[in-house]
Amino acid sequence: MDSLFNVFTAFGLSSAAGLNAYLPLLVVALLGRFTDLITLKPPWDTLESWWVIGVLAVLLVIEILVDKIPAVDTANDVIQTAVRPVAGALLFAASADTVTDVSPVLALICGLLVAGGVHAVKATARPVVTGTTGGTLNAAVSTAEDGLSLLVSILAVLVPILGILLLVLIILLFVGWRKRRQERETPPWW
Repeated sequence: MDSLFNVFTAFGLSSAAGLNAYLPLLVVALLGRFTDLITLKPPWDTLESWWVIGVLAVLLVIEILVDKIPAVDTANDVIQTAVRPVAGALLFAASADTVTDVSPVLALICGLLVAGGVHAVKATARPVVTGTTGGTLNAAVSTAEDGLSLLVSILAVLVPILGILLLVLIILLFVGWRKRRQERETPPWW
């Protein structure tokens, strides 16, 4: 059963990385350094070093600030298209104890795909938010994304299945909202 929870943790953390690459990395680094909730095996235990924690904290502050500014957030999402999936891949491989029994390449690919998928939804939604609100809701949406990333990261460690369910629910709500919005904007065919 622990193996299954470890896989749920890996999926949850890599999902959170799709929203904010540095937040779940920092959560894992701090939990690995200061608690027994996460035990990182080599080479992933490098995340627990002070210099990595410091770099992640600085990158997180930059990400949080940049992501609140209209147009700059879109440019940031373009840059993060490479960073977030890689962070998800690292988190998946680092947090799944079952990786020792499964190919590390498979674990990295799973994390890459999960984080990349969540990032794709986020990067698609943000220009719509900017366009429809004139950028006035960017800071609120970005703060909500950061909060969701933090919540999913913590839940992925403490209650792995709940973190996954929360993220799936949010994505389904977003897809439903977008579909309803498109239906309202599409003129009737007659």
